[in-house]
Amino acid sequence: MESSIVLLGSTGSIGVNTLEVAKRFNLRVEALVAGRNIELLNRQIETFKPKFVAVANREDVAKVNHHSVFYGAEGIVEILELSSSGLVVNALVGYIGLAPTLKAIELNRRVALANKESLVVAGEFIDTSKIVPIDSEHFGLYYLMGDREFKKLYITASGGAFRDWSIEEIEKATFRDALKHPNWAMGDKITIDSATMTNKLFELLEAKWLFNTDNIDAFIEKKSIIHALVEFRDGSTTAHFAGVDMKLPIAFAIEPNLNEEILKPINLLEIGSLEFLEIEPKRYPIWQIKDDLLKNPHLGVVVNASSEEAIRLFREERCSFFGMSDIVLDAYHKFRDVKPYNIEDIIAIDGEVRGYIKASRRYHL
Repeated sequence: MESSIVLLGSTGSIGVNTLEVAKRFNLRVEALVAGRNIELLNRQIETFKPKFVAVANREDVAKVNHHSVFYGAEGIVEILELSSSGLVVNALVGYIGLAPTLKAIELNRRVALANKESLVVAGEFIDTSKIVPIDSEHFGLYYLMGDREFKKLYITASGGAFRDWSIEEIEKATFRDALKHPNWAMGDKITIDSATMTNKLFELLEAKWLFNTDNIDAFIEKKSIIHALVEFRDGSTTAHFAGVDMKLPIAFAIEPNLNEEILKPINLLEIGSLEFLEIEPKRYPIWQIKDDLLKNPHLGVVVNASSEEAIRLFREERCSFFGMSDIVLDAYHKFRDVKPYNIEDIIAIDGEVRGYIKASRRYHL
């Protein structure tokens, strides 16, 4: 079992769950990295007494009750260089999570990864042998597979905030509407990505890099009870049932030989019926590039950059809900021929895609 951890993204839902698990296993929290929720960060500092702390913005440093506070992307990397913990939990959201993943691996640390964008953007250049997935879907796949050879992998989607809305209603949906997820409460970006199904597209790419296959698919399972399924070569399919709680994959990342109850078992009688539904491109337009993206995973950098920019425009009421998918699909076809050969290329392409969207007159309403 690990004796200490570095936690990136401590004030988000995954970070909060990680700290609960750390307390349960008496782990030392060597460093905390947070965004803008300084009030919660200060409470975490008081409880866990980390050696190092980092926040997103320089102007927040003075508000933090700690003697060693770093800031920005450079501050996160500096903390990783100064720390000694063998496990880095990366629960940062967005492209900002890539550099810490690369730095942690360079420093020969294990990375408990919840930051989807690291593998989506640069999976080709990341040593996945150092990665422990703590997304519930990828953990479910890992949990089911063991050492057996599989034929096909499946992950499930909740369907997002608008899964039961009519297309006409979705066309009028606001940013606030999109944050009303029926099954759980997470941050803005992941909740919006869930509503567009971009989140699930990212998870398919993650699975491709983690498990070295493009024979992957996803279906909607509205109750979010089944997170993953594995179809084996003998024709059988096994499903992973668990509650909507990140503590289980986090606990396994900390203690691979875990043999105690982390979650209450699922009560099968309370579940009732389960239903699997197809992800329809009419409702989720982004899904039309699924197969092509799995064949061309290097284009993940294009999808991520355009998606992050599209969410910003939707928040600013400069595009509609479906307009976000239009922006991503436009960028995907515009940058179809790009091919990164190293991390420097990834950074350059990310900048080009964002610049293209920011310069487009369509979004200057």
